[in-house]
Amino acid sequence: MAGLSHTQNKETDLSTHSVPASARMGKLSLTMAWWAVCSAIFYIVVGASLALTYGARIALIGMVLSVISYGLINACISRYAMRTGLSVALFSRILFGRLGASLATLIFFSTAIYYAVFEGSVIAVALHHLYPSLLYPVAALIVVLYSVPLVFGSVQNWLDKFNGVLLPFYLLGLLMALVLAVSQYGYQPQWLDFGPAVPPADGWWSCFTYYMGVWVLMMFTFDYARFGKPEDATYHGRFNFGMPFYLVTILLNGAAGIYLASSIPQDGPLSEVSVVMAILKLMGFWGLLFVWVTQTRINTANYYLATVNMQAFFGNLLGLRASRLVWSVVVGAVVYALMLADVFSYLLKALAYQGVFVVAWVGVALAHILTVPDHAGTGEGSAGINRVGLGAWFCGVVPGFVLMEMTGFWPSLSAPLTFVASMGVYALWQQRGRAGKTWQTAK
Repeated sequence: MAGLSHTQNKETDLSTHSVPASARMGKLSLTMAWWAVCSAIFYIVVGASLALTYGARIALIGMVLSVISYGLINACISRYAMRTGLSVALFSRILFGRLGASLATLIFFSTAIYYAVFEGSVIAVALHHLYPSLLYPVAALIVVLYSVPLVFGSVQNWLDKFNGVLLPFYLLGLLMALVLAVSQYGYQPQWLDFGPAVPPADGWWSCFTYYMGVWVLMMFTFDYARFGKPEDATYHGRFNFGMPFYLVTILLNGAAGIYLASSIPQDGPLSEVSVVMAILKLMGFWGLLFVWVTQTRINTANYYLATVNMQAFFGNLLGLRASRLVWSVVVGAVVYALMLADVFSYLLKALAYQGVFVVAWVGVALAHILTVPDHAGTGEGSAGINRVGLGAWFCGVVPGFVLMEMTGFWPSLSAPLTFVASMGVYALWQQRGRAGKTWQTAK
């Protein structure tokens, strides 16, 4: 336990301070830790769902545009995080002040918890389906009980190795699913015609903006990239956090999802659960192993980021200090409670609204990175509220919410307008020399 305690204290310090040079990771280690994010079944289902609604070819166009935008933005964000060693919590103090940063970490850790609920439920449903005597609440408890200890160790000394070992199994499992689908149902050359006979004219735009709803990955990038060495910034910006990563995460997974959905008969509407059922039907126990690998890999990131940002939120706002081990147990308890509650429709609505906040955060963050020299401190001394940052944030959030509630084409403009408004307002105020003006609301 002494070794665990040492790691725990180190990680606690890094939740409130920038990552020092001694804690930075090598290229391969950070790559293995980060690429855990690419393997969620969520991305397979999203690709299939968009193709079903807008057509396979149009969905692929939207995916390619998303790969480009994700790659460019995260290349910029990752380089900044590596230069400064700041986390989302610390960087948000610079942008919004201490109280404003609390809102950012609240949104971040709650979003990570929601995704942990979804991905954990997929494993629990698969376990219950393959072994009906194992009731869902028990299966869900098993998933949580093994998931929480996975984030007791540090990113540097555990998550990189664990996910590095599982990466080949994810790739082989995805390949096996495709091979078995072709073997059992024959090759389906018409898979690119999957979807409506007459696709909507604006379908590519709707597909592209749908992926903007998952821009929380920019926050994920920030909290992982801070562990990279500045001298490795080119590699990480171009490959690890850049377009090659999203070619796998968005395009490869999405294309695989389209093919599987078009070739495997579905029982009921397309969803993560229906895709899992199809994989289990196709692969049996090996399908369960594939689901376990994919969902466990992504949940190491979900649990880790939920834990460190919950720790930052309660420490910053309420002064509650506890070890990361304690907060990881709290996260596990919340995840389990939500897995048992019938709240998925509410969670999806909450994620949609939080997605607007996240897109606006990305807009402000990018404007700051591009227009302001690197902050001399770590952000831990920023008390009160930064009206410039918060004002720009909400200048994007408010119209985003309004457009979300409209009908027709308007909701597809919500995320882009949110991003442009927040980024533009912050950059304009910076140009006028008003940035960094903080009004103290508490001493």
